[in-house]
Amino acid sequence: MYSPEPGTTESLLGSDYHLDLGRRQRLGMVEAIWGEHKTAQQLAAIIDSLQAAGELALATRVSPQKAVAVQQLLPDCPLQYHEDARCLASEPLPPIQPRAGRVVVLGAGTSDLPVAAEARLALACHGIEADLILDVGVAGLHRLLGRLDQLRSADVLIACAGMEGALPTVLAGLVSQPLIGVPVSVGYGVSAGGIAALHGMLASCAPGLTVVNIDNGYGAAMAALRILGMSLIRRGGLDDLATAQ
Repeated sequence: MYSPEPGTTESLLGSDYHLDLGRRQRLGMVEAIWGEHKTAQQLAAIIDSLQAAGELALATRVSPQKAVAVQQLLPDCPLQYHEDARCLASEPLPPIQPRAGRVVVLGAGTSDLPVAAEARLALACHGIEADLILDVGVAGLHRLLGRLDQLRSADVLIACAGMEGALPTVLAGLVSQPLIGVPVSVGYGVSAGGIAALHGMLASCAPGLTVVNIDNGYGAAMAALRILGMSLIRRGGLDDLATAQ
């Protein structure tokens, strides 16, 4: 249990924060914590409250140093830092529920790994199986073409790409599954921190491509979760998704 020093957490949080503990019932997903602009003390208090309510905790965009500080503040709380995803999450994660569906998360290059790994971890926090495939960008298109059979066996695809962000458009012209594009803030000069990739995906000529905000792996995962939920409703197996979470 987190025990703040007198005057610390109360002055930082007090009654000004309210957790959305009903999100699972309303939306089928747990509340995630944006960690980048919160202090370790704030994160510890929120995670402790989620744990006390019986909810899984997922904090995104957490630095290694901040993760260590949070773990020190919560020594009795089972937390795992996922360095590749820059996330802090409760342990153990829920078991994978095969009937809930399968997602494949792609990264055009290894530099896209933090965003792709965030998406994969967010899905794992909901019991969704997600494969990760890296280095299938359009600069070496043969690498992507060699994976098409694997991709076509998935229920939903998430494609993360920086620079000009071409991967989702190319992929959307090759496969029929729902596809979510994630622009990544990787690239030289005019890439402009992911703006070029975002604009390229939004202007895609491939019909039906869904696009989320720059570096928003978590948001892409939740979009995939909604799609999987609708698929389960049609198959009459929505209870599987609730059980997975």
